Amino acid sequence: MNAALRLLGWLLAVTLVALPVVAVVEGWIGAERWPLRTLRVQGELKRVDRAQLQAAVLPQAKRGFFAVNLSGVQNAVEHVAWVEQVEVRKHWPDILELQIREYRPFARWGEHQVLSEHGHLFPAGKLKLPEGLPLLGGPETRVQEVVALYNQAQDQLAKFGGVQRVMIDKRGSWSMTLRDGTELVLGRDDPDERLARFAPMLAQLLAQDTSRRVLRADLRYTNGFALTWGKAEVQTNTNGSST
Repeated sequence: MNAALRLLGWLLAVTLVALPVVAVVEGWIGAERWPLRTLRVQGELKRVDRAQLQAAVLPQAKRGFFAVNLSGVQNAVEHVAWVEQVEVRKHWPDILELQIREYRPFARWGEHQVLSEHGHLFPAGKLKLPEGLPLLGGPETRVQEVVALYNQAQDQLAKFGGVQRVMIDKRGSWSMTLRDGTELVLGRDDPDERLARFAPMLAQLLAQDTSRRVLRADLRYTNGFALTWGKAEVQTNTNGSST
């Protein structure tokens, strides 16, 4: 009987010691005594709304320094528009720190997404995107391939103003549109090799007759290209003369 009483007394003592600690950690008490007063945001932010950050953090921060759930803060901040990555830390006695990496748009992806410079897709929603972004598209599993072909085309076709659009459809067929409106059909196989063969030829073709331009080039042939020609646009100087 004495042993049982001693065990009960020991358990009661442990509970009385542990309960205040649990209460502080869980935020039952102590939030007013050890509040989080400072939100420190690190990172080069151009589009993330700081008011939205504060609103996302506040419900967790109210729990106080010891009870704040860092994972909960991270999850909330990751849902703020333009936030690509966030690391959350706290510093004694009252600082909550967010290290944020902002999405930097590289291209539009399909109709509803944007591709970041780090290769991540995020919803376009009602975001105000920079003008002039190229349009890329295809299965999400092939993002790297699409970007690689776009970069190759940008390099090889720079003298023609660069590339506006690169797509791979559901059948695996590649197509491309230059910024001057020229359409390139590359087919399913070896689009990079077909592009590399055609790029140096395009300048030669246009140099032969400056009154015409290539509207469409089908590169799916082994030993040549099928071209659709159109009339070159006439540029007008400010004095009214044409060139």
